[in-house]
Amino acid sequence: MSVIYHDGSRELQDRFDTRRIADRIEEVLLHDFISEHDAAFIEDVDMFFIATADEEGRPNCSYKGGEPGFVRVVDEKTIAFPNYDGNGMYLTMGNLRKNPNVGLLFISFTHPNRMRLNGVASIDPNDPLMAHYPEAQFIVRVEAREVFPNCPRYIHRYQLVQRSKFVPKADCKTPVPDWKRSQWAYDALPTKDPARDAG
Repeated sequence: MSVIYHDGSRELQDRFDTRRIADRIEEVLLHDFISEHDAAFIEDVDMFFIATADEEGRPNCSYKGGEPGFVRVVDEKTIAFPNYDGNGMYLTMGNLRKNPNVGLLFISFTHPNRMRLNGVASIDPNDPLMAHYPEAQFIVRVEAREVFPNCPRYIHRYQLVQRSKFVPKADCKTPVPDWKRSQWAYDALPTKDPARDAG
């Protein structure tokens, strides 16, 4: 019995004669824990994509970025990362409150490599890791269910020009994004938003 394939996957695998290699990938490469190699890759990346779905199964995908190491491998089953200030919509994190199943895609564009981590997420504003992330609203932990590499051949090669100046750091004040001072947004911001400070 397959852990990750269903009838929809099997139908396409049979149509294109890939069932054997799909089964081999699941047998050889899929695991339910984070290996040392996986951990080194995860803690070296500065971004990832996260897919969620609401209680009706409607999907959402978002990008999360930070300094290398902003995603921590807590143990062989768990990763953790901060949620920083965003646009206030909470589409991804709101979905987690209704449906904790998530799919994460980690990619390196400088040394083409990618890895998937599927699991179950939880949110905790009192997580002990809060002290390690300036300006974090809460910590998201994901318990790994499936971890496996993905073929990197279609990853375009990019060079890092500059990391975002908006990633919170302990030693400096985080700048306010211009959109928060736009006429359409300013009066709707949270009362304590730094963008409301004229200074």
